[in-house]
Amino acid sequence: MWRITVANTCIASGSCVGIAPERFELDDVAGRAHPLTTDVDPDEAVLDAVASCPMEAISVVDLATGEPVEV
Repeated sequence: MWRITVANTCIASGSCVGIAPERFELDDVAGRAHPLTTDVDPDEAVLDAVASCPMEAISVVDLATGEPVEV
């Protein structure tokens, strides 16, 4: 199981939503993206979204190990 976090440095570019709409959405009020569910099964689309973020605002941690998931 992974935990997805989006930092306050997010600029709501929407790249994560475009790549993984089943995992992310834009919050117009907050002005940034956020995960639809923070704890998810490992998913290649999540890693693609992390790699696409222009602000490197998305992080993923493996809950079993506590270690960051490498992209």
